Formats: sequence, C-alpha cells, structure tokens
Amino acid sequence: MSDLRGGGLGETRGQVVLRRLKTIPPVVLGLLVVTLLFPLLLVAALLVDLARRLARGTPWMATRLLLFGWVYLAAETVGLLALLALWIAAGFGRRTAWMADWTWRFQQVWAGWQFGAIRALFGLRLDVEGAEQLRPAPVIVLIRHASIVDNLLPSVLVARGARIRLRYVLKRELLADPCLDVAGKRLPNYFVRRGTGEQAERENVRRLATGLGPDDGILLYPEGTRFTTERRAAAIAKVAERDPGRAARLERIEHLLPPKVGGLLAVLDGAPDADVVLLAHHGLDGLRLLSDIWGGRMVGLRIGVRITRVPRAAVPADRSGRVRWLDEAWADMDAWIGAGLRAGGGRAVTA
Repeated sequence: MSDLRGGGLGETRGQVVLRRLKTIPPVVLGLLVVTLLFPLLLVAALLVDLARRLARGTPWMATRLLLFGWVYLAAETVGLLALLALWIAAGFGRRTAWMADWTWRFQQVWAGWQFGAIRALFGLRLDVEGAEQLRPAPVIVLIRHASIVDNLLPSVLVARGARIRLRYVLKRELLADPCLDVAGKRLPNYFVRRGTGEQAERENVRRLATGLGPDDGILLYPEGTRFTTERRAAAIAKVAERDPGRAARLERIEHLLPPKVGGLLAVLDGAPDADVVLLAHHGLDGLRLLSDIWGGRMVGLRIGVRITRVPRAAVPADRSGRVRWLDEAWADMDAWIGAGLRAGGGRAVTA
C-alpha cells in the first residue's frame, strides 16, 4: 500500500494536539463525574423509567442509557490508556509495525466490549447468514449504513469474527471519537472529506486498497451516510441530473440510499484481485439518533445479517458495467431488507 500514514490527513503535530485537547479531557472528566454521581444518577434514571413505564409502557431506557454511557466512557478512557501504554512499549512510537499490530489486536477487544455491552443492555439478537463467505481474503466489504449502532458490525463480524484486518474508509468527523482518532491513525485507514468530489480523495482511496494481503480487507459504506426517505429522494434527484437512466433504475430501491460509485471504482482499481463481499442487515432501521433509541425501539431487536460473496470475475471490468452491477447488487440487498422488515425483522420481542 502506498504511504497514507496518519489516516491521510496530512496534519501537523500541533493540529493533532489541539484536537485531542478538545476531545480527550471531556471523556475522562465525564467518566469521573458519572462514576462519582452514579448512585444519584441511577436513582433518578429509575424514577424516570418508572414514570414513563406507568404512563406510556415505555421500556426502561434511562437506566439502560445511563449504564451504556458509563460503559462507553470507561471503554474510551481505558482504551486511551492502553493505546498510550502501547506507544510507550513501542519505544515512544518508534516501532511502528509492532505498535500497529498490537493496536489492531486491541481494537478487536475494544469493539467486542462495546458491542457486547449493547447486546446485553438492550437484549439484542444477532442472526448471521453466510459468515463463511468472508474467507478467503483479500476482500472488499460493502455495508449499508442505517443507524448509529451498525458501525460496530464490521469490527465484530469481519475483523474480530473472521480475523480480517480491515482498512476503513471513514468520514473525518469521526475523529471526534478519541479512541478512533488515536487507533485509526496508527492503522492503514483513510479519513475522507465527504462531498468534495475531488479526484485526490478517490486517488487516496485507491491507494488505500493497494497491496491487500491474504488476511486483509477494505471496508466501504457506499451510501455515505445514514438512510432517510428524504435523503433517498434527494440523492436520486441528484443522480438524475447526470444520468437519468441510472436514476430510473434506482427508483425501485426503497430502503437504501443510492450507492456512490467513486469510492468503489477506486477500490476496485486498487485491489484488482479482491472479491467483493456485501454485508446487508435489517433491524436497526430508523435508529439514526439518540432520540430514536430513547423511545424504546431498540430494546429486544432481532438484527438479521446476510453476507454474500461476489467472485471478482463476476464484476465487470468497464466503468458503466461496474456501476450497473453495483446498482443491481444494491437492488438485491434492498429486496432482502424489505422482505425481512415485512416478516417482522427488527421488531421488539421483549419489553
């Protein structure tokens, strides 16, 4: 892989320090405050939950969110300390390959901790079909983006589950998460500037995909952001301005945003021997914001996941063929999601 050190951000040390002075102290102080006040906060949460339960039959969300808030802050703080310890053990960052390897190992523990806490607190069920399709690597993984929770699915199912060292194409806004900031910049990832349409961004994504080994993969969110019906309509209208025929083809897709093609085309060029894996899921639909979770919709969800593999020979070599292939793959994913939702996938099964 061509050099994209530091997530391809090109930052000065001063810029990094300034950002982390804004993001790390609130996390550490937040953990201290929540821990010290936890008994009082727990009593208040229980009273709020009792009142909401009696008035509306709402699940016990305040208590769950308080507990997960503490778990999140603890995971971030412990994670930062662990990443600092690795940096020191690596000769203050000089042994970069060793530090990257152990950072990846720690990342899998961190992701498993976070997702395990979510599953336990909210009573989630995860039904996975086709996990064996993830191997062998290298692979290009395409996943839909429906909620604030599904970001953890690739780490849990692909990286941790199949031991594939994923390279992520991430939006730069995610640098606001301190652990993702520190760990993400040590590993081969690229923090993309969304919506610029710049050729340099696509070229950097292509460079990230080069040199994938037998245990490597690269992850893309082709939709670029979380689904809403308004965003779907706006995205199709934008496509129609450039390609009315493609827009007409995309109209049949109901539950997904039209996939953006620039990043995928760059990755296909950068990793010419990698198969494509499509990671579809339903059950987390509509959980875009914390307010959606507050309403109780996340409790007892059954999350269905389907993993399908497309041999590279089945992916067209020309640009127009690849775009049509992606649209067809997205339409198939959309049909599967729709069938799952109609069958009750994602419906709360416990109180």
